[in-house]
Amino acid sequence: MTSDLDIAVHPDAAPEGDVVARLRAELSHRVDTTDASLEAARADKSGHRSIGRPLAVVHAASVEDVQRTMRIATATRTPVVTRGAGTGLAGAAMGGPGEIVLSMRSMDAILEVRPDDLLAVVEPGIINADLNAALAEYDLWWAPDPASRAISTVGGNIATGAGGLLCAKYGVVRDAVLGLDVVLADGRLLRLGHRTVKGVTGLDLTSLMIGSEGTLGVVVGATLKLRRLVPGDVCTIAATFRDVRSAAQASAAVTASGVQPAIMELMDATTLASAHSYLGIQPPTPGAAQLIVQTDGPAAAAEAEAIGVVLSANGGNVTVTRDRDEGERLLTIRRSMHPAMEALGKTTLIEDVSVPRSALATMFDEIARIEREYDVTIPTIAHAGDGNLHPNFAFDGEEVPDHVWAAADALFRAALALGGTLTGEHGIGTLKRRWLADELGDDQWALQRDIARVFDPLGILNPGKVFAP
Repeated sequence: MTSDLDIAVHPDAAPEGDVVARLRAELSHRVDTTDASLEAARADKSGHRSIGRPLAVVHAASVEDVQRTMRIATATRTPVVTRGAGTGLAGAAMGGPGEIVLSMRSMDAILEVRPDDLLAVVEPGIINADLNAALAEYDLWWAPDPASRAISTVGGNIATGAGGLLCAKYGVVRDAVLGLDVVLADGRLLRLGHRTVKGVTGLDLTSLMIGSEGTLGVVVGATLKLRRLVPGDVCTIAATFRDVRSAAQASAAVTASGVQPAIMELMDATTLASAHSYLGIQPPTPGAAQLIVQTDGPAAAAEAEAIGVVLSANGGNVTVTRDRDEGERLLTIRRSMHPAMEALGKTTLIEDVSVPRSALATMFDEIARIEREYDVTIPTIAHAGDGNLHPNFAFDGEEVPDHVWAAADALFRAALALGGTLTGEHGIGTLKRRWLADELGDDQWALQRDIARVFDPLGILNPGKVFAP
């Protein structure tokens, strides 16, 4: 899909050849203008593409590389798009004509681990799963657990405010970052946040940076808040229901019961059948939806038993296992949703809304209404433990049809009407910028844009994303 992103050339921008020449003079082999790299930088996992190739990809290997790039960008008035692994789902890291793509993927070191203080300092390009594999040697882990953990970077997790499967119990990225090192648009380096458990000096610029999608600065380092590995058992519950509404009501009943699962994931009939087909396992009962729930810690078995009772009372066909391998097999079904959708051979618009957990069943009713009204199929999964849904719109061709955008518009407005939000973890990027003011209101939208201009007065950081008109 080609994005509707408008590329605005700064009136004082230097000629493109001069920009690339200056980058090469300062950064040498770090500057990549090969066809393959420029083409890859146009797209992310959303399926969208910018209207053309960027000027160059700079593969930064140090903070100094980032500072040099930003100083050149400021001097030449050249836009910069910061990029990690390119796994984003909102079109926030797509480079276009006249832009420099600043890749942080090569900055992937773990700089420090302090077990006694439960913190680590890392570079932004490290893969989420690789970080936790290294931390396991210290009996530690970093809690954010996006479904893309095997391919997404920590810096990308921070830029989008990622969540994941475990966030209902263990929190999202915003809860797991103590401080950030950030290079501003003009090349200055800021060290934000703290290394202490408490810290309220001045305004919380660390939290402001989290989820800012590359519009305020370039994250070059992160001080992360760690947890000790959870002792005790892990129990996994699989519960099938006659339909998705029943599964959603059951998940709300679990929340209301007061028992806190580590994971509670819901798959509707279409996504469940697609995942089973993709993995080559026996098809589920037609029309059935599934909840996969996991408990951990010393009380895991008792909590799993209590949750099983709630699910059974709400119409679920429940099985429980204490076998970790079997639990991971069940979670693999959930984690296979996106590749399963890709395997259908259709283009998919992957969306991300959140509603209060008590409204989850009503939101699924709204999705069914929108399917009927717009004659579309919307396969949906949900982080049922926190009310975050991922509806998917599958269609033929590269361009999103008008009726699909109309259906998406209806879905976003339904979520807002239920007290929800446009995005729980993917971000705004280019895909949702036209709806941002609907949620924020005109005054807050303008205030947020004004704040962005303080950090980036020339407007060269990720222009056209998030706050574009």
